[in-house]
Amino acid sequence: MSVFILRRLLQSALVMVAMASIVFFGIHMVGDPVYMFVSPDMDQADIEKVTRALGLDRPIWEQFWAFMTSAIQGDLGQSFVFGESALGLIVQRMPATLELAFAALFLAIVFGIPLGLYAGLYPDSKTSKTIMAGSILGFSLPTFWVGIMMIMVFAVVLGWLPSTGRGETVDVFGIELSFLTLDGLQHLALPALNLALLKISLVIRLTRAGTREAMLQDYIKFARAKGLSRSRIVGVHLLKNILIPVVTVLGLEFGSLVAFSVVTETIFAWPGMGKLLIESIQQLDRPVIVAYLMMIVFLFVVINLLVDIVYSLLDPRVRLADRGN
Repeated sequence: MSVFILRRLLQSALVMVAMASIVFFGIHMVGDPVYMFVSPDMDQADIEKVTRALGLDRPIWEQFWAFMTSAIQGDLGQSFVFGESALGLIVQRMPATLELAFAALFLAIVFGIPLGLYAGLYPDSKTSKTIMAGSILGFSLPTFWVGIMMIMVFAVVLGWLPSTGRGETVDVFGIELSFLTLDGLQHLALPALNLALLKISLVIRLTRAGTREAMLQDYIKFARAKGLSRSRIVGVHLLKNILIPVVTVLGLEFGSLVAFSVVTETIFAWPGMGKLLIESIQQLDRPVIVAYLMMIVFLFVVINLLVDIVYSLLDPRVRLADRGN
């Protein structure tokens, strides 16, 4: 087991190094941030001075080596715009993004599993067909368009919910949380639902497929033969088995909720990492862009590493197969 974990850790480290290289060189091929900080009347000497101040006068390989050396020590550079640690700026915005992602994940579970379960138990009913049609829409409709429509309907026309911002927050151990206040929940509702729509559709389809398959299994037939009630069969025997793949997929999908919250945060002016990324791209703030992308890569690597370890604990065949390779 220790060899398996060590091998996965080494693979994760190699992935981080490879992605750091791709991200760093890729970002440095797009635009020149120097011209975002100089005025048209500056001469060449002033431009060169700004270039040196930003550390962009050195060869690209020297910049990369300095970046990797600092990254190992937890320093991803200083923001060109804010003059602060790029990683620090990301960490400041992270609680808002994580709160939005967890809220979306919660909605995906609360709505997706019951709807998918019903669609699997009663596949020929009109309600089930409506649920599946809705799941197709959830996959098909663009997030930005759905977000704008939500603002138009619930904020502008009906006036039920606020359209932008995070609302009132509460400080919990130095972390600002908005879901603990009524105003914060009202501000969280629309962006969380907008971000969750795709995941709700995914959970519905996974749950339905698992239910349809499980209903044909011998253990369900045996439970029926024993005279168990339908609610006990579904709640104890069926649900426990179909949730394994659903929970696994949701664990992996959580990383995508964080990574792809950029659109939702921009539409609803949610002060998270995604909104900061868009602002940094507009201003060519390279260190912040790199720090954000590296944080997302790190998140995906950690989630996949944890899933691999949990799988190896639950199923020794995973370790044996890995050893055979």
